[in-house]
Formats: sequence, C-alpha cells, structure tokens
Amino acid sequence: MFSKQEAQQLKKEFWTAFGKSFPRKWILYDTKVKDFSFKFNADNKKAEVSLDIEMKDEIFRNAYYEKIWSLEDILKDFIGDFQKEEYFTLENGKVIAKIWVEKHNVSIFNKNTWQEIFEFFVEKMDGFERFYYEYEDFIKDV
Repeated sequence: MFSKQEAQQLKKEFWTAFGKSFPRKWILYDTKVKDFSFKFNADNKKAEVSLDIEMKDEIFRNAYYEKIWSLEDILKDFIGDFQKEEYFTLENGKVIAKIWVEKHNVSIFNKNTWQEIFEFFVEKMDGFERFYYEYEDFIKDV
C-alpha cells in the first residue's frame, strides 16, 4: 500500500508520463457541447476511456444519449465492444449518461502496466474522437 501522498505522487507521475509519451491535444471537454465530454480514467484495477453526458436536464441528456445509441454499430466499429448506461450514478450521486470501454488487470500504481494503459488510452480515445468528428453534426443536432 501507498500513503496518500505517495499515491498522489504516483498519479502525477502517471499522467505526466502519459502526456510526454503521447503529446497530442485530445478533444476531451472541447466538444462545443456543454456537459458532453470525453474522459480518461485509471485506478488501481482498471483503465477507462469514456464519453460522459452530464447535462442536468434529463431530456437533453437522454436526447444526446439516444443520438449516440442510434449509432451503436458504427461506434462499435471505431472503439470495439463498449458498455453503456443511460442512468449512471457517479460517486457524488450525480446521474449522467455514460458510454465507456475498460481495460482490466492494469493499475495506475504499477509502473509495469503504464505502457499498456497508455496504448489502450490512445487507441480507444482516438476511436472515440474519429467517431465524434465523423458524426459531429448529427450528434449536435438535438
């Protein structure tokens, strides 16, 4: 186990190493749609790349989710198998719509798995971005 400070330092090293290994500008929050963003996440058990649809207005949130869901087979061609949840509850209790891919048996606290995580991040986020750019006009038309 790591102390809280050691864990924070290792996380900082992880994200710095990722940025240096793959220096490119990702879309992430720059989708031009408020509360519609792509995210990287890694913890002690898995790595994840996701599309989080976080609008407070459930009607808008569901409309964007349905747009993505209508392109399910196409998205699968870009990122492979994925998980989806129309009503995903975050740790803070907030409900969002979420579409994501995971890689298990890797850890932000195990430097031996960092390269595997980095490659997963790049492959899956690149797929999400290519999908988004290809269907951006359709997705935004809510």
